[in-house]
Amino acid sequence: MLLEQLSNAFGPSGDEGEVRRILARALRDKVDDLRTDALGNLVAFKQGTGPEPRLKVMVDAHTDEIGLMVTRIEKNGLLGFRAVGGIDDRLLLAKRVVVGSERLPGVILAPPIHLSKPEQRQNVIKIDQLAIDIGASSADEAKKLVSIGDYVAFDTQFESLSTDGLRTVKGKAFDDRAGCAVAALLAEETYPLDLYLSFSAQEEVGLRGARVAAYRIEPDVAIALEGTVCDDLPKKKDVSPTTRLGHGPAISVMDRTFIADRRLVKLLVDTAEANGIPYQYRQPGVGGTDAGAIHLARAGVPAVAVAVPCRYIHAPVSMLSLDDFDRLVALMKAALQALPEYWKKQAR
Repeated sequence: MLLEQLSNAFGPSGDEGEVRRILARALRDKVDDLRTDALGNLVAFKQGTGPEPRLKVMVDAHTDEIGLMVTRIEKNGLLGFRAVGGIDDRLLLAKRVVVGSERLPGVILAPPIHLSKPEQRQNVIKIDQLAIDIGASSADEAKKLVSIGDYVAFDTQFESLSTDGLRTVKGKAFDDRAGCAVAALLAEETYPLDLYLSFSAQEEVGLRGARVAAYRIEPDVAIALEGTVCDDLPKKKDVSPTTRLGHGPAISVMDRTFIADRRLVKLLVDTAEANGIPYQYRQPGVGGTDAGAIHLARAGVPAVAVAVPCRYIHAPVSMLSLDDFDRLVALMKAALQALPEYWKKQAR
């Protein structure tokens, strides 16, 4: 399964090469052009079947994941590090990681409960007080294996859970390897538009790759695919969840980086309803997506974002429903088929 390969791949922001290679292998025989730009974006082009001039559509998914970077090597062989992307310090203690190009196994320190005072257990240990243990006993020993600037990823393997009929899977980096897998599956079909599949780098550190890709592609329309926040667990207070697992793709109307083009929101909603595909709205105002960078490219790009709901994103392990994943693939394929005629009517 492509989603499994992508989830297991090593790819913190700025080191997405392994993810690009997996996607390139999956796409090479299904697209008309495939190239990587200077920032590390992989862009696949699939020529449309409709009459010219064809609508130019950019479908974006980012390849990078949150991770860590080695910033110092201590005398005792422990590795100091910093976050790459948004990570909650509370989630780091005692987590298994892999370090550098050799994928060295390591563990983030955690003081044993026997040596912790009760008041210490009430406080979050900050990231600059933590270190990674790779089993080295000295700085010289560690330096033979690791260098300053090496990337670190969480050591989490993809696994099927299939609980409560939701076909649930767990893994890391579903934000946004879920979007990458959906985008790659779109290349299975041809469309009456020119399709640019942009697998963008460095989203988690500022939507960087998508900005460069959109400037180069200069699309007429853009759709960002994501793995998004799913906050549907029981709460003491009755608060509507951002999204719910198993309730279909989540369509954004707004987030912190952009306001979705209402015509494209309507296209996704109408397409879902016409094809019997369950969908939901993602609560506005939370987080950001590559649509925030894409819609500001050149003279502006009408954009929308739609996502697979994922529990525990920006954490060492996440969960998603394969039903939601499959529904997003179906929704996107149908929407792309309908988009050129729909867009003509909107322009009148």
